[in-house]
Amino acid sequence: MRSPILYIIFCLLTFQLCANNNKSKITKTMDNLNKYDTATFGAGCFWCVEAIYQQLEGVISVTSGYAGGKVKNPSYQEVCTGETGHAEICQIVFDPAKISFSDLLEVFWTIHDPTSLNKQGADHGTQYRSVIFYHDEQQHKTAVNSRQKLDDSGVYPNKIVTEISKFKEFYKAENYHQDYYNQNSSQSYCTYVIQPKLNKFKKTFQNKMKK
Repeated sequence: MRSPILYIIFCLLTFQLCANNNKSKITKTMDNLNKYDTATFGAGCFWCVEAIYQQLEGVISVTSGYAGGKVKNPSYQEVCTGETGHAEICQIVFDPAKISFSDLLEVFWTIHDPTSLNKQGADHGTQYRSVIFYHDEQQHKTAVNSRQKLDDSGVYPNKIVTEISKFKEFYKAENYHQDYYNQNSSQSYCTYVIQPKLNKFKKTFQNKMKK
């Protein structure tokens, strides 16, 4: 016959062990989150931006969404009207030990035309504007200096119009926008717009891509 006292002791020990394991997992998760940083960029259609940044070594996740507007929880249809003030953006979580914010900016300036106001290719509207939403003063300083340096270099014949604004709020886009290129690579927009950008990116940043 099982001893009630021994059974209670066994249950208490098991509970304590599980609690310690869960605490360890939570601590480890928090440690990982604390060592990561976030960048928020808009460079035309977020499908293109997402597909490119997903390829970079040190990038943990890329989420398509909306930022910079005045409407709470906007839908894609609302953002497309241009009346909400939001830009299509990607929220990029990255490991600074593997890739720097400056590296992410280098890619940003290369994958779109920062001198084109409120349009990229056939995509027109304020929702497609070139924008950097900075999360702290260091990102702000780095972004401003990077833009000025590029402007002074004369790489572009026209002045850079990229907006640099303080990050306020991010709204995740609808699920069908997430991981769009990987899920719809045969779709015409992916074939004729995203794929050529990816090919150019891979040639230029081969040494920064995930293995």
